[in-house]
Amino acid sequence: MTTYPTTDAFAPAATPGATRTRVRAAVLSAAPGHLEVQELDLDDWLAPDEVRVRVEACGLCHSDLHMIDGDLPTAMPTVPGHEIAGTVEAVGTAVSDLAVGDRVVACLSMFCGHCAECRAGRTFLCDRRNDLGRAERPAPRLVRDGQPVHQVAGLGGLIERTVLHRNSLVRVPADVPVDRAALLGCAVLTGVGSALNGAGVRPGDSVAVIGCGGVGLNVVQGARLAGATRIVAIDLGAEKLELARRFGATDVLDAGAGDPVAAVQALTGGVDHAFDVVGRQATVAQAVGMIRAGRTAYVLGIPPVGEQVVLSGLPLVTAAKGVRGLLMGANHFPRDIPMLADLYRQGRLELDALVSGLLPLEEADSGFAQMRNGRAARVVVTPT
Repeated sequence: MTTYPTTDAFAPAATPGATRTRVRAAVLSAAPGHLEVQELDLDDWLAPDEVRVRVEACGLCHSDLHMIDGDLPTAMPTVPGHEIAGTVEAVGTAVSDLAVGDRVVACLSMFCGHCAECRAGRTFLCDRRNDLGRAERPAPRLVRDGQPVHQVAGLGGLIERTVLHRNSLVRVPADVPVDRAALLGCAVLTGVGSALNGAGVRPGDSVAVIGCGGVGLNVVQGARLAGATRIVAIDLGAEKLELARRFGATDVLDAGAGDPVAAVQALTGGVDHAFDVVGRQATVAQAVGMIRAGRTAYVLGIPPVGEQVVLSGLPLVTAAKGVRGLLMGANHFPRDIPMLADLYRQGRLELDALVSGLLPLEEADSGFAQMRNGRAARVVVTPT
């Protein structure tokens, strides 16, 4: 393993590309494919709005699995991972609200703060998020054998150290365990936010959640936090359904034991909100079938490229049903992640049961294999 100088010895280089630090990362070179731990060169120079972070935990997300399996296109070679928690090692000259030693969580909903969507309060839809920092940074952040290596979602968390834009980070209390803190950046933010921000679940509402992985479990607890009185969790795995009860489900249904739409209708007469956290033709249709007239079904799961969703048109009109996609829990993460961290510290938000296991960087591929088998809520990799 590469030996690094102490944090105090880390200082940004004066010019881009002048010096580079060797770091280990899990790299995807082709899809479908497997991750390979390789040594990359990280540019020590920081643009004014950049921050260097020692990555201490990175949760494994189905979005990354879709890229590894070739279901979502991405530039290659790349470092996957976007649920990052770690410690600030250096900051750019324009960063005044983060300091060396701060515990931070990263989020892929980075934002410019100036575009039309940001000005309207929808920072998670920022028009310029993919362009942040490019004009300021003339040299690539990561290089392998002289060639650039990409970072998934501009983050690339399966790495020992990384450089990120300031507007992809938020400070969290240091007493939140780092493996729990990492999950706040995607699974928890997306799930809880979809219930609170996206759907606006209210006290007394009824909810159905299809898919009880890391995000689905957090939709369940988001609905609980909102005061829903009936929360039906649907999944194929008995272990995940048992977890869903811990997160707040009042009823659980085995999706393989019969028609889940008929079962939800029999239990509730139709729910006020249904969330599809799988993202397939069949599950979207099921979500629409579970809601009452005039209600909305929400799609959180990411369909593979080319997946088509076909719905019966007549019920959409005659029952005035709606279908809406939700991205990242409609979040404003600088506000939402600290709130979620505080709820955890108060004992009101479940994070401990989300962590199915901790793996070193070399075993990241096996963590994704656990996800394929449906055996894990959230596996967390600890690169350092």
